[in-house]
Amino acid sequence: MTTSPTSPTSPTSPTNTPGLRSAARPPLVFGSAAFARMIGHMYDGYPLEACGLIVGTGNRVERFVPCRNVAASARVYTIDPKEHLRAEMAAEDDGLEVIGVVHSHTHSEPYPSPTDVAQAPDPGWHYVIVSLKREAPESRSYRIVDGTIFEEPISVV
Repeated sequence: MTTSPTSPTSPTSPTNTPGLRSAARPPLVFGSAAFARMIGHMYDGYPLEACGLIVGTGNRVERFVPCRNVAASARVYTIDPKEHLRAEMAAEDDGLEVIGVVHSHTHSEPYPSPTDVAQAPDPGWHYVIVSLKREAPESRSYRIVDGTIFEEPISVV
């Protein structure tokens, strides 16, 4: 299943947003258990922003690692540094790596905010945002390179 919660012509779609580059990109592929765990953690954190790390290789997510938002905020997130280190070490032990970060937007679209862009630590990472603004969660994934945002599809298998 490929998630596509809003169409390119929808007024809520970020595809016409300045700074967004759209090109044919391979999907970020989640196993169904990792995807379900990610969505569940986003709901568990509500009304605050929830966050976590995705572990895998390349564009394949092997697991989602829920993390504590030490900012305890509905507007920003900060992953607990100790949890991040533990996730890095566990991934390395399994021959994997942290390939990205996930966080929720509780009342806005699943599109990177200026803060998200400014704080994007690694141009090789996938940045997944789950919006809880509507009745059903909306998930989108991006690459952020030198302040430019590239959307990539999400696939759940």
